[in-house]
Amino acid sequence: MRAWHRYGMAMVLSLGGWWGVSQAQNLSIATGGTGGVYYPMGGGLAAVLSKNVPGMQATAEVTGGSVDNLKLVGSGKPYIGFTMTDAAQDAYQGVEKFKGNKVPLRTLMVLYPNRMHVVSVEGKGISRMADLKGKRVSTGSPGSATEVMAFRLIEAAGLDKDKDMKRERLGAAESVNAIKDGKIDAFFWVGGLPTAAVTDLANTPGTKIKMVDHAEAVAAMNKKYGNLYVEDVIPKSVYKGMDTDNHQATVMNILVAHESMDDKTAYNIVKTAFERRDDLIASHKEATNFKLENQKQSATPIPYHPGAARFFAEKGVKLN
Repeated sequence: MRAWHRYGMAMVLSLGGWWGVSQAQNLSIATGGTGGVYYPMGGGLAAVLSKNVPGMQATAEVTGGSVDNLKLVGSGKPYIGFTMTDAAQDAYQGVEKFKGNKVPLRTLMVLYPNRMHVVSVEGKGISRMADLKGKRVSTGSPGSATEVMAFRLIEAAGLDKDKDMKRERLGAAESVNAIKDGKIDAFFWVGGLPTAAVTDLANTPGTKIKMVDHAEAVAAMNKKYGNLYVEDVIPKSVYKGMDTDNHQATVMNILVAHESMDDKTAYNIVKTAFERRDDLIASHKEATNFKLENQKQSATPIPYHPGAARFFAEKGVKLN
């Protein structure tokens, strides 16, 4: 397993103000869709911060995902957000969905890896990317980084997202319901392992899941968008019914803040996340990938926040 497999979502913390950690701070953690990993992990993070950072009261909320969260960080209101690195890079550079609206981001910490799932079920005639042509396919919910990465993967596979398929824009849980109801043939989802919604589909009686290999598209994606993606594997043991390992594309998740966040708040958030990691693992096992050795500037396209860098320096971590 590559070192950076131990990383990795899209959620947002809204704070009542960066200016004083001693005063009351209300935090809203915007996580992503209910069927993903972000939602349970966001609840865990809210509990940990509320319990261990004096004056903080955090609650978890549902959002569209990384793109929505990055826009919230850039809104001028005090937010922090979990995001995939590809969407974060777009926001930082002011391109794609952020054209003309650069977001002055800073990395708080590298989290865990997000694996691209291209999911179908037996009987749909889909075993490779080319088979998506002419099919009904969900490419992720609006405002999600799943949609960003799905469009890039479809392009790298030589398909046209608008002409070659009938496209829906559904989150993970909604996609699973749609495939169960026969309304779509396949869906894209980027998330941690296991993703609850995909597990639900795999465990549905009379259904056999089909995970479509696509790792061969990684080189073309990186050539166009930068070295954000790696060839990876979802082991066949992860979801019931998988006959073989799924060779796919993976992208990292990072926790980001606006550059204006004060150093003390950034320091406290990162310190608490690491010191209470076992509590976060109880909310989702992907938190086992929250590791000091994964904190490297080469792992994120966004510079580290000085407050976060101070915590890592105290722990002997060299970011560069």
